[in-house]
Amino acid sequence: MKLAEAQETMQKTVEATQRAFNTIRTGRANASLLDKVQVEYYGTPTSLKSLTNISTPDSSTILIQPYDKSSLNIIEKAISLSDVGLTTNNDGTVIRLNIPPLTSDRRKEFVKLAAKYAEEGRVAIRNIRREAIDAIRKQEKSAEISEDESRDQQDKLQKMTNKHTEKIDHLLAEKEKDITTV
Repeated sequence: MKLAEAQETMQKTVEATQRAFNTIRTGRANASLLDKVQVEYYGTPTSLKSLTNISTPDSSTILIQPYDKSSLNIIEKAISLSDVGLTTNNDGTVIRLNIPPLTSDRRKEFVKLAAKYAEEGRVAIRNIRREAIDAIRKQEKSAEISEDESRDQQDKLQKMTNKHTEKIDHLLAEKEKDITTV
């Protein structure tokens, strides 16, 4: 694994962690809360985004307009079965999700969940670092690179790891602030 590959993979890990953070409710309506919802549409699991127009008319409501009105009931069922934890209001043409204000206990749970996602991201970055270091050491053993080059690459890799871990920590701090702000 080359340093450029490690850099790219670490960046993808940071982006995946950001997407995971986006699925956590903050008390305000956000269309990305529904990113993980899959609808069984004509026997095929399909993302909710591809079947509907999702908008947030105000800070406490998510409005879901299906392109195909006949799919309204299966969309409603998929949302209620998902782990979003919101009650659907179906008026025959659109589905409304009202976002209730978060209690302090619920906020604490979401902060813990965000911390869990951040730790998973940090672990993934450390695993990438470990794989890259193993590859560098193999190159050194097979005399493809010198011991000095090996140390230089390992130092660069460690700096890269620290930078990406700091990004995740920064994203976590922002998400915690979003969750705890009333």
